[in-house]
Amino acid sequence: MKNNKIALVVGANGVIGSNLITYLEELDDWNIIGLSRRGGKNTSKTNYICVDLLNTEDCKKKLLPLTDVTHIFYAAYQDKPTWAELIEPNLTMLVNVVNIIEGIADNLEHISLMQGYKVYGAHYGPFKTPAKENDGGHMPPEFNVDQQQFLEKQQVGKNWTWSALRPSVVGGSALGNPMNLVLVIAVYATISKELGLPLRFPGKPGAYDRLMDITDSGLLAKATVWAATNIQCANQAFNITNGDLIRWNDLWPKIANYFEMEVAPPLHMPLQTIMSDKVSVWESMQQKYKLEKYSYESVSSWEFGDFVFSWDYDFFSDGSKARRLGFHEYIETEKMFFDLFDELKKQKVIPNLNNLII
Repeated sequence: MKNNKIALVVGANGVIGSNLITYLEELDDWNIIGLSRRGGKNTSKTNYICVDLLNTEDCKKKLLPLTDVTHIFYAAYQDKPTWAELIEPNLTMLVNVVNIIEGIADNLEHISLMQGYKVYGAHYGPFKTPAKENDGGHMPPEFNVDQQQFLEKQQVGKNWTWSALRPSVVGGSALGNPMNLVLVIAVYATISKELGLPLRFPGKPGAYDRLMDITDSGLLAKATVWAATNIQCANQAFNITNGDLIRWNDLWPKIANYFEMEVAPPLHMPLQTIMSDKVSVWESMQQKYKLEKYSYESVSSWEFGDFVFSWDYDFFSDGSKARRLGFHEYIETEKMFFDLFDELKKQKVIPNLNNLII
């Protein structure tokens, strides 16, 4: 029976949510409802709803009609300055969605929660690698853990199940996202080239040589649906990565070659500082190369870039649990980067290489 599953994608405009919707639209037996603060453009299979998930009354008004939802895919996130401040808004949004939908959707089957390596304490410093889903926890605060604990308690005695997906740094081409490493590199590289500079790795020197993994947003979408629709995955967490490991000292020169640039030795330069005055350069490039008029703010996640490039310790997990239960998708990380750079060119976010002049 076609169109017998109704997906509620929470955080529909982010790198993760938007790619999940794209994948679900390719499948015959899904219809989709996308939730976000900005809404979206409806398609034949997806209807978008603009909602403030922190406002309980707005949630009730917008979500109470959604009685046919069978699967909740939760990928919303609100950023805050400190780890402790992240808890209240991010837990509240999840609680609001689950409490309302669970109360009205009699056919609710599954709630999928998007997490990350913060569960393992990766944001604090060196952590056990490869990280495994059953590794011991760490001292709070940690909103990912609070969200999972809420689902675990809420699920007791219920017919629906939950899963938690734990990707590494997610690669995608969605704009306006505070955590888009591909866009960070693409904009940093093209501005560097426009200024006649070589491509220097701007992170901590030690980060250049460490091992890390990456998660393609398209692969993550497939894993998310797989975990949500296979009973053997019920009430468990899964690390989801591309399946390989990288070192920047190997990949960075290849990225420079992609952009037809020289590569120079690493130099620790906080992107939030050195890129803060490049708005005029960006706007000039948009005019010169006939790019779409995306604001500099929407394409520059410099804080996140500094965060990732500061990891002077190994940063990877063990993804074998998902493979043992039947998820065998993989993608070469190097190819992922180049494919996404190509996509940014097609979208006219960054210039076509043939038009760039050093």
